[in-house]
Amino acid sequence: MISKIKIGIIGCGGMAKTHASRFETLMDRIEISALVDLDLEKAQAVADLLPNNPMVTSSYEEALDVCDAMLVVLPHHLHHQVTIDCLNAGKHVLCEKPLANTEQHCREMFEAAQQNKRVLMVAYCMRFHPLVNKLKEYIDNNTFGKCFQLSIWTEQHTEREPDNWMCRKDQVGGGQLFSHGCHYIDLMLWIMGKPVRGSHISSNLCTPWMEGEGTSNVSIEFEDGKLGYHFGTWGARGSKLKYAFHAHCEKGMLELDITAGTLKYYGDAEAHVPGSEAKQQEILLAEEPHAKPTAEEMRHFINCIKTGEKPLTDPVSSIEGLKVIWQLYEAEARHELAALRGLGLGTFKLPVKQHKKIRECIIA
Repeated sequence: MISKIKIGIIGCGGMAKTHASRFETLMDRIEISALVDLDLEKAQAVADLLPNNPMVTSSYEEALDVCDAMLVVLPHHLHHQVTIDCLNAGKHVLCEKPLANTEQHCREMFEAAQQNKRVLMVAYCMRFHPLVNKLKEYIDNNTFGKCFQLSIWTEQHTEREPDNWMCRKDQVGGGQLFSHGCHYIDLMLWIMGKPVRGSHISSNLCTPWMEGEGTSNVSIEFEDGKLGYHFGTWGARGSKLKYAFHAHCEKGMLELDITAGTLKYYGDAEAHVPGSEAKQQEILLAEEPHAKPTAEEMRHFINCIKTGEKPLTDPVSSIEGLKVIWQLYEAEARHELAALRGLGLGTFKLPVKQHKKIRECIIA
């Protein structure tokens, strides 16, 4: 059993810098051994953040010789082939979200991981945020009564030149919802359970650089009458909510402010009387202002490689979440509600003969 996992990073844009800068607490377990980008200056800029002297190359095929696992941080439309090539070379892969732009490509990547008995994990880093996990724990345990509404806002100004891959529907996979909102659809399914029906209403008004939607509104009804809402925009020139979760429960509301790093309870409010202000408690439940979910995500990836544990954010759950988004897109084009029964996490079925392969996906 190797002591340190040698990691190669393929794609050295802004996300790669974010990943690399947060791995200092993991250097006893990993070594960044290669940095890959067609722009060698970008690769070198990431290398300069690291304590060792990793290979800097424009060829991911060359990097495979010095790595045990690869972190794929490429434009979405490039995930498919690069990930399959890495898996076929016997490397484990942590692939940035979303896994791929089509279900067929996602399935082919998953099959390559099974055939090569290698770990394929999707970088849904928000599942590793400590406050998200605390919020889910409170909801799962009905600590403040049943949760009947979960709302998630993500408001940011993300503007690129119109010919940038992030602005093109065929390369990004759709628009803001598919590229960034996939994080929060994944979380909503993870926290709230099985969806029943939903709607997506979107626009690129005031985000003219986007070919697909720049602003997205998703409403979902879940089993047992629970509701979910996600608002995301890349056109925010100002924001109060920024990145915020509101979970309304029987006894009060939980507010998770990702930017501030706080989880608060607002509750025990009196019934509203017109003309008066209802009193309520405000309690700080948890605080993590410097949370590093990408570092925890990498720690989990390394554990899965070494133990054979199934990743929390495995390709199966990724396919399940993306199928909900694809269904929402298709229903929006028809000006209809999306029928979501039979979708969501825990609904992807494999042929029986393939189940054993997943359990055997352990590092040699």
